[in-house]
Amino acid sequence: MNNYEDMALINNEEIHNFELTVDGHRAFIDYKQKGNKVYLIHTEVPSELKGKGVAEAIVEKTFQYLEERDLKLIPLCTYVGIYLKRHPEWNRLLVG
Repeated sequence: MNNYEDMALINNEEIHNFELTVDGHRAFIDYKQKGNKVYLIHTEVPSELKGKGVAEAIVEKTFQYLEERDLKLIPLCTYVGIYLKRHPEWNRLLVG
């Protein structure tokens, strides 16, 4: 996760976003939650942060957040799906 390890992931429940603010720019994952299932719908990183590992960092932090709260993952976002292919160890979060 490079330089993002110490940055806090914010769960903005009001607008259903997991957020990470880097250099004053807000990256987010849009989600919906039903019971213990969290649907990750869309990941967005501002153009100013592209190519800096922010998308990877926010997905990793979101997965950690879900695991700590015993929540299950339903990946609808293309980027989250790609991330899971690269990091199959996180498949443990998928709804079985």
